[in-house]
Amino acid sequence: MNKNIKRILYIIIALVILGLIAYPKIPKGGSEASEVAQPVSAQITVDAVILKKEELKNQVNTTGSLLADESVVLNAEVAGKIETISFTEGQKVKKGELLLKLNDEEILAEIEKLRFTVKLNEDNEFRQRQLLEKEAISSEEYETALTTLNTVRSEIKVLQARLEKHYIRAPFDGTVGLRNISEGGYLNPGTRVAELYKINPIKLEFTIPSKYIGVVNVGDRIDFSVDAYEQKFGGSIYAIEPQIDPQTRSIRLRAKADNTAGQLFPGQFARIDLTLEIIPDALLVPTEAVIPELNGKKVYQYQAGVVNSQQVTSGIRTENRLQILSGLNEGDTVITSGILQIGQGMEVKLNIK
Repeated sequence: MNKNIKRILYIIIALVILGLIAYPKIPKGGSEASEVAQPVSAQITVDAVILKKEELKNQVNTTGSLLADESVVLNAEVAGKIETISFTEGQKVKKGELLLKLNDEEILAEIEKLRFTVKLNEDNEFRQRQLLEKEAISSEEYETALTTLNTVRSEIKVLQARLEKHYIRAPFDGTVGLRNISEGGYLNPGTRVAELYKINPIKLEFTIPSKYIGVVNVGDRIDFSVDAYEQKFGGSIYAIEPQIDPQTRSIRLRAKADNTAGQLFPGQFARIDLTLEIIPDALLVPTEAVIPELNGKKVYQYQAGVVNSQQVTSGIRTENRLQILSGLNEGDTVITSGILQIGQGMEVKLNIK
């Protein structure tokens, strides 16, 4: 009997403890219970931009190499001993300036010998002409004397042409590179003496995809940079290869740039921005604001305090923005953040960027 009473007391004590634990969690009034059951949802704050028309450059980014405007390997056409080297390595020279002279004593002696022969034949031709005027000789005899004179004169011209080949002159204004010969050495025909470069202006050679063939033109502006400098350089296209490469489906172009300061050198790697067209009144939105769909693209506008979904047509894409061709107007407010959390008709707070 005592055991049953103890069990009942334990049960009563346990129920009292449970009641005390549950009591603070029970709502004390109808209004308070309603507030707990229906929490107020806060509005989302999103970033947005107000569209305005601005200039857009349609650019192609590519890479290329710098080339000399002109370059030539200097070498001799005839064999001979090097008598004089008239340039220093890295020297700037003018067109026609003497750079190297081969020994020319032998050919000068031959020319001098023929000049004596010319004088003898001139005297003979003069006497023969006087005799012909007096009809003392036949015309055939005079013509023989005249032909002999002209033949010797022609031989002198041939030797003078050969003599000129003993001198290497600059074919254009430029800078001489490193030489490979020394005074007193024997130079064979075709032996490399040095290379002459003209690097102002300097050329750039690069390729672009063939799809741009309809919009790229001679005279188009380019901007480029090289690893040696942080600054940008400018130039313009002067020639377009009239053939598309069948392997890469690209087209080759060449441009020229001013190099008066001598900062640019042939062989340098260049990063090139080619401006194909300039649109003065383009509407641009950040790329993160544009949502791709199966049937096109859309953006979220802010209109009258709520979100509105708007279909758009896009155009040129830059590094972080996209041109809008239709669907939006100047002055429209486009939402750029919280895209996944918002929807049609939702009220949001704006943070205009």
